[in-house]
Amino acid sequence: MNDRERFLATMNYEPVDHCPWMEMGYWPETLTRWHDEGMPKDVHYQEFLGIDRRTTMPVNLNLCPGFGHEVLEVTEDYEIFRGGDGVVRKQFKRDTKVGSMPQWLRYPMETRDDWESEIKPRLRAESPARYPLYWEDLKRMWAGRDWPLGLRGGSVFGWIRNWMGLEGISQALYDDPEWVQEMMNYLVDHYMATARRAVEEVDIDYILLWEDMAYKAGPMISPRMFRQFMLEPTRRLATFFHDHGIHIIFMDSDGYPEPLVPLWLEAGVTGLYPVERAAGMDVVDLREKYGRQLRLIGGIDKRAMALGPAAIDAELAHVAPVVADGGYMPWCDHFVPPDVSLENYQYYVRRLKEMTLDPVGFR
Repeated sequence: MNDRERFLATMNYEPVDHCPWMEMGYWPETLTRWHDEGMPKDVHYQEFLGIDRRTTMPVNLNLCPGFGHEVLEVTEDYEIFRGGDGVVRKQFKRDTKVGSMPQWLRYPMETRDDWESEIKPRLRAESPARYPLYWEDLKRMWAGRDWPLGLRGGSVFGWIRNWMGLEGISQALYDDPEWVQEMMNYLVDHYMATARRAVEEVDIDYILLWEDMAYKAGPMISPRMFRQFMLEPTRRLATFFHDHGIHIIFMDSDGYPEPLVPLWLEAGVTGLYPVERAAGMDVVDLREKYGRQLRLIGGIDKRAMALGPAAIDAELAHVAPVVADGGYMPWCDHFVPPDVSLENYQYYVRRLKEMTLDPVGFR
């Protein structure tokens, strides 16, 4: 089987030689560490590490144009800048390979006027730069591909949260719910208008939606509010993709979003990733609860990768029954972090392949 056939068969619970060997990604600091530990700098790291090929289409559904990077203040300790998403951040300078989270200072959307003047003009589906210049060349390449091809399909809650901040959207849901609903509906219309060319001209294998709307303790909004504000917009978006023959639709949310899973399924979403173990998510529990209606990706504890062989073996043995059942691709429960050594990661990949070739007999 080639990579595409294997991916589609796995997600459709069909017989496979083994499930795909893929990864969500790697933090830049992780690759820097691995270069220091011996990974050559002149290789394609995915090939060096033995990871299968997958790609997402370079179609931009987000702000176009972005706000542009603008440095506002620089000191010996920090830099204040505005990023392409319009958010003003304070980034502290650290002498470390791990990096640090910035402090969010100001968001580009605080009022309806900001939505009308700063955000909506950047959400024109007809903007030429939303599709790559050599789109026809890419289509010809994709027509003969042997690897899975996906499309990033947008966000109902997450992007508005990014533009307003969590406090901002939380207040707006209380003070001006009609405005929030208006924005969610507008975004879904925008995604469908922008993606129509892609879904009509290319045979797409899967859709990646993004919300990141959960902390370790649970979702950022209640299931009741999800049903009130998000269910129908999410359903409209998922139905659009289903109507174009794309039935593998994954939702990306970190943290513990499990209370929202039944609502995503009701809306037409068919999968979830990255199944963050530190937040209490577990692919074994999810499969027992939701059965084969919920496809899964991820669920390998990044902390086990850092601990080494014994922890890695235990983690792989834990998920092996779900691998055997199908509809699941094991990979790290987010980007592989820089506390994972190259030696441990290469051990993980080797044992992952052994497990997926024989999940029933894995020891």
